[in-house]
Amino acid sequence: MERLLRDRKAILLFVGPALLLYTLVLFIPIVWSTSYSFFSGSPIKGFEFVGLDNYKQLFGDKTFLKSLEFSIKYTVIVSIGQVFMGLMLALLFVFYLKKTSFIVRTMVFFPVVLPTVAVAQMFGKIFEIAPRYGLVNALFESLQLDFLIQPWLGQASTAFWIIAVMEIWKAMGFYAVILFAGLLDIPDEILEAAKLDGAKGFNLLRFVITPLIKPIIFASMIFSLNGALKVYDSVVALTNGGPGNSTTPLTLYMYVTSFRFNEYGYGSTIAVILMLISLFITLFIYSFNRKE
Repeated sequence: MERLLRDRKAILLFVGPALLLYTLVLFIPIVWSTSYSFFSGSPIKGFEFVGLDNYKQLFGDKTFLKSLEFSIKYTVIVSIGQVFMGLMLALLFVFYLKKTSFIVRTMVFFPVVLPTVAVAQMFGKIFEIAPRYGLVNALFESLQLDFLIQPWLGQASTAFWIIAVMEIWKAMGFYAVILFAGLLDIPDEILEAAKLDGAKGFNLLRFVITPLIKPIIFASMIFSLNGALKVYDSVVALTNGGPGNSTTPLTLYMYVTSFRFNEYGYGSTIAVILMLISLFITLFIYSFNRKE
């Protein structure tokens, strides 16, 4: 095995095809999109070199700033919610359900494989107000709490939280499985020794379990943060960025700018900013984990 790993030709043979595919699918589009950000226009209207004007325009674009604010707020809340709920479910599987956790794990993971549009349609029906009341408003009506009936998806404050809850519910099973695997790798001897020393409950979780699975938690946070930053289909299927543009993430604003308004240059600029944010977050978490 060591001889094989020292053979550069063998390494190139095995790694080369994957590296070539990675370059074609990911790296070249990034370079292409970055080059577009220095131009204005589209393939139909033609392109005009504008230098850094697109980047300067971002700071005065209220829609972009609002989309950026939504994306950051959404990413923080959803990522914390997904990883936290995943950890709680993983602890439930290992320490309480144990061998009987298989059925619950399957049920919790089921939303992960559901089509995003189907999940969005379900949540849309649950919070519907017209043409008939959805589950939530119908429940308030039956309890004679008519003052709580409202257009949940028709106002910015509640629409945001419904999208966040939907995304947490949909993905927490994925992170539960990842963290569950991490918990299974903890030797039983360490847990038993900690319990004999008096560590139990929250103290056992804080001082023993969490430090041992910290790399798994960091990896989960990177997955979750990048996924939440790039959210698109969930928002489009549930609110389409509305009401107004109050639930428009950077991804949707980039799409609308590029393909609806035919401003490929400005849309590429938004894509570059989104890429840089994702890269910065990933490197920050990775460097912090390395220090730990």
